[in-house]
Amino acid sequence: MASDAMMVQVPGPHGQREIRVSSPSRVLWPEQGITKLQLAEYMIAVGEAFVLANGDRPVSLQRFSAGIDGEAFFSKNPPKGAPDFVRSVPVVYPSGRSHPQLVIDEPAAAVWAVQMNTITFHPWPSRAEDSDNPDQFRIDLDPQPGTDFRDASKVAVELRAVMAEAGLTAFIKTSGNRGIHVFAPIVPDHEFLDVRHAVIAAARELERRMPSEVTTSWWKEERGEKVFVDYNQANRDRTMAGAYSARPLPLAPVSTPLEWSELDAADPRDFTVLTVPGRLTSVGDPWEHFANDPGDISTLLEWWERDLGDGLGELPFPPDFPKMPGEPPRVQPSRAKKR
Repeated sequence: MASDAMMVQVPGPHGQREIRVSSPSRVLWPEQGITKLQLAEYMIAVGEAFVLANGDRPVSLQRFSAGIDGEAFFSKNPPKGAPDFVRSVPVVYPSGRSHPQLVIDEPAAAVWAVQMNTITFHPWPSRAEDSDNPDQFRIDLDPQPGTDFRDASKVAVELRAVMAEAGLTAFIKTSGNRGIHVFAPIVPDHEFLDVRHAVIAAARELERRMPSEVTTSWWKEERGEKVFVDYNQANRDRTMAGAYSARPLPLAPVSTPLEWSELDAADPRDFTVLTVPGRLTSVGDPWEHFANDPGDISTLLEWWERDLGDGLGELPFPPDFPKMPGEPPRVQPSRAKKR
């Protein structure tokens, strides 16, 4: 039976804040026996690095009413009863609708989100005050059936080289599952569609260099046993689990920043709610200086124009997006052949 609520002390830029945690003994990860209080303590331990990576951005909360095996839902606007130090900013969704979205500015806000049963935080690639113009270039390397983290690691190394040729400095983190997230800081002078096109240009160049290992095919039936470069994660209102964010999977994994030198030996199962605080203490934060030297996407946009000239056009958008200019039909290839 869950115990009574308790108060936890959370250090931050404005001193200590006291956050109430109800049902602290509620088990969130049954296999590991990790409780809600332990997740709150984890957020306190990684709070500074978490806010550095995810703060000052619109963020969606992935909340679970009864642990990872319970019902999940996403909160985008601030829940009722949010403390006065938790702010929101208006953002525009693909539909054109505008709505306020939560912003995390300090560790206490993240711990409060845990109190609201948040397990995973999904930050936008843009800043709160300039949400239309991403300051992060993001690529999700998604291993398809028959491939795994090791395959994604090999692809990530080549993607790093592609991005370097385009003038971008690549950073990596585990997805918290089998994949790898490759990020780069960029100057926020292009809107989402431009950044999407830059991602597609990098993905196509990567596919040309590793045709047996990489695919940009949106349709699963066409991907084969390859690593899918999920370019659609570059769209407006499409997010990935944030750095140092826990994931709702049995081992309580964490999406963990790595040094490139760690990648060959890395096992994503080693990075969990129980182990990452100690890792931060011993090796530090590989993303501490992430934003120091932002690049620009002009070279990648030149590659995009080059590919357009060679007959490679727009790629499919997610099904909930409005029809976009130049987009091919959103019809599964096997179904299209039957028409």
